[in-house]
Amino acid sequence: MGCGCSKLSSCWTSEQNGARHEPLNAENEEKSEVSDLPVFREFTVEQLKIATSGFAVENIVSEHGEKAPNVVYKGKLENQRRIAVKRFNRSAWPDSRQFMEEAKAVGQLRNHRLANLLGCCCEGDERLLVAEFMPNETLAKHLFHWETQPMKWAMRLRVALYVAQALEYCTSKGRALYHDLNAYRIVFDDDGDPRLSCFGLMKNSRDGKSYSTNLAFTPPEYLRTGRITPESVMYSFGTLLLDLLSGKHIPPSHALDLIRDRNLQMLTDSCLEGQFSGDDGTELVRLASRCLQYEPRERPNPKSLVAALIPLQKETEVPSHALMGIPHGGEAMSLSPLGEACQRMDLTAMHEVLEKLGYKDDEGAATELSFQMWTNQMQETLNSKKKGDVAFRHKDFKAAIECYTQFIDVGTMVSPTVFARRSLSYLMSDMPQEALDDAVQAQVISPVWHIASYLQAAALFALERENEGQIALREGAVLEEKRNTTSLR
Repeated sequence: MGCGCSKLSSCWTSEQNGARHEPLNAENEEKSEVSDLPVFREFTVEQLKIATSGFAVENIVSEHGEKAPNVVYKGKLENQRRIAVKRFNRSAWPDSRQFMEEAKAVGQLRNHRLANLLGCCCEGDERLLVAEFMPNETLAKHLFHWETQPMKWAMRLRVALYVAQALEYCTSKGRALYHDLNAYRIVFDDDGDPRLSCFGLMKNSRDGKSYSTNLAFTPPEYLRTGRITPESVMYSFGTLLLDLLSGKHIPPSHALDLIRDRNLQMLTDSCLEGQFSGDDGTELVRLASRCLQYEPRERPNPKSLVAALIPLQKETEVPSHALMGIPHGGEAMSLSPLGEACQRMDLTAMHEVLEKLGYKDDEGAATELSFQMWTNQMQETLNSKKKGDVAFRHKDFKAAIECYTQFIDVGTMVSPTVFARRSLSYLMSDMPQEALDDAVQAQVISPVWHIASYLQAAALFALERENEGQIALREGAVLEEKRNTTSLR
């Protein structure tokens, strides 16, 4: 292997018994408090239903999809803030007071190394947490299931440091316990920076399981007592360091055997060949070994981990998104003709697109309509829609609003296209708030429909909510690109 494994082995031999001095001071700490986040708040189930398009399957972002006991959805609030919503199973938190106390305590934390908790919902049997949404997948995805490029050594070191800094911050705020720290708990933000999910900071409910992973990865003391301690978190951090070094989820006992046998080549990801020196590899192995000590008191604390990891950092001037090879929000946005029309508020051009599209995007709606046409009421409802379509085609937007409203108010049939057409009709009639409401409703019905996002952007621009409009515009562009990519396969 080109990264000098023989040197790695010899360095490890000389250092494992000798102390290595930690740097007294490294870099100035960055400002840890996050000022642009809203204060923790309580949400209603209805608000979160709207935000997640009715907890739509298309919005699930957690592993194992609907089959997971606790499912995480992506969503969007009225102000266009993207959120992650964790919905617990019915039996997870029977004590509503305990749930609220835990959520409020975690919700006080605000740090740039965390995916911060923004709010919660405790209504009836529902228990939900609302956090910042991180759009660039989990560490597990980038480390174990990468598609375009393996994670670079410099980025792996950055992940280790940022997670250690997150744990140090939490410890300083009296939240030293983190449940089931693993590669799925680390998510990447818009800039490609790794953050620690706040969900693991919640004390566990009556299911009592602090570790969802295989027992081979759990701290020895947890197997003995069933209790998690701050030292248990350090053990899990050690398993995380092994993940970063190997690119695989290796059981600690097996990794320690390899270390004792000085067989570090077997422990190191072959994709890292030539990317780091033996000294760097030795230090990471040394840190992992310290974290994985059988006796909890012999493990380091987060502060000493941060001090040890700072000097190891590489390519510190390169942004994380560049190291990760992921698109960045600051880059120029590629817009389709519809997106461009929306950006310049060319309502006439948007009307042409919607008219030409017809009802092609109303998935399953045509079947439902034809099935129910036999009743007189349905026939009248369909006539309202047809009259609305005629008025829309001839740009009689007042009549279109009236006819589409009659169709919508019956409530038997649901059509995202009708809401989209009425939304544009409202825009044409200088009624931007009503247009925004309809565009949001279209997205509730069809969560990944790019046109709904574009119409939201146009309505927000009309309401002079420029920043929120730009967010919705970008979201529409992303959804449209995904749609086009999928159709080409």
